[in-house]
Amino acid sequence: MTSVRAIRGATQASANTAQAVDVATKELLLEIMKENDLSPEAVISVIFTVSPDLNAAFPASSAREVGFGEVPLICSVEIDVPGALERTIRIMAHVESDRSKSEIAHIYLGAAKTLRRDIAQ
Repeated sequence: MTSVRAIRGATQASANTAQAVDVATKELLLEIMKENDLSPEAVISVIFTVSPDLNAAFPASSAREVGFGEVPLICSVEIDVPGALERTIRIMAHVESDRSKSEIAHIYLGAAKTLRRDIAQ
């Protein structure tokens, strides 16, 4: 049975540049889609957050370039917690899936794996 599921993920951009944000965002989104066997048509919406030091580009712009043109997208800034991982892009995607909650693959790439060791793949 198809249900609405939330998928979390995060990655770290290599720098605060539009190109680095673009590369990191696309890599994370495509990995989430692949590991959860999804197409953009199954995506209801995506919330992107970035750490306060990452302001060179909107991750949502990169998402539109990989098939998310009709998906509602929004970007926001994370709370500026001292010592938090720098240049971090986080995603919460709401999708339609036949997978159970325990079968959903939450994707944390590179240094962002330290954010959620309990669910990072």
